Amino acid sequence: MAKKGKKKPERQDLRSLLRIPVGRPVDLTAYPPDATPGGPKGKAEGLAATAEMGEELAELQERLFAASTGGDRRRVLLVLQGMDTSGKGGTVKHVIGLFNPSGCRITSFKAPTREELNHPFLWRIMRALPQPGEIGIFDRSHYEDVLIARVRELVPRRRLGRRYGQISRFEESLADDGVSVIKVFLHIGYEQQRRRLLERLDNPEKHWKFDPGDIDERALWPAYQKAYEIALERCSTDVAPWYLVPSDRKWYRNWAISRLLLEQLRELDPKYPAGDFDVAECRRRLLT
Repeated sequence: MAKKGKKKPERQDLRSLLRIPVGRPVDLTAYPPDATPGGPKGKAEGLAATAEMGEELAELQERLFAASTGGDRRRVLLVLQGMDTSGKGGTVKHVIGLFNPSGCRITSFKAPTREELNHPFLWRIMRALPQPGEIGIFDRSHYEDVLIARVRELVPRRRLGRRYGQISRFEESLADDGVSVIKVFLHIGYEQQRRRLLERLDNPEKHWKFDPGDIDERALWPAYQKAYEIALERCSTDVAPWYLVPSDRKWYRNWAISRLLLEQLRELDPKYPAGDFDVAECRRRLLT
């Protein structure tokens, strides 16, 4: 236990540790999904560390929102991608729950509607972007259009190949407009997914979360892993890197994503805007 009055030593920058290298081939088999890189020693310590980050995360979120009222256009976009049961919904519940919901914009992308199919694939994404001062969370995202679209061959391969470049240019434009893009691939193992799907089947209260189609998608596991490897390699850039978070251990997943958000918000270091009124005069009027 740290002595009173002394801060605990800072852990190494997790963004550097979990970041997918730019321009290098990605082999997901080289990343153990049950690993805990840079993390606490165990579940109890991890849960405590995540809770401890909550106060600072909430303060930084408030400062980000407050800064927007003074003209600061900066905001944060957290993109969550992963196989079924990897924990996208759990992340929203346990990590985003540390923030004030009024300053968050959460969007869960399902199969595109008829209207959305009549527009370019990024159209629905642009409509869901966070406003200045907000923290946006995408549960699935524009990457579905190079993941399931590739595995299920929903678009011609030539058009699919162009989408990687379109995505990278789109994310670069977001960065230029003050959006900090944090893209997280929730990496779980094949057997861990089986266990989580069986848990849903064995618990009637979780049947609403189960879809028999998940079994069909699971049969395409190798194709999805390849699709993710291509997306991670081709769309991890200096302005919008991908972070790979091992997600077999839920406590580590929640700690790691909380930490990634904390490091990004600390770097932004938003400031409360100065008041544009005479403080002394307002005090006088209230006390009169």
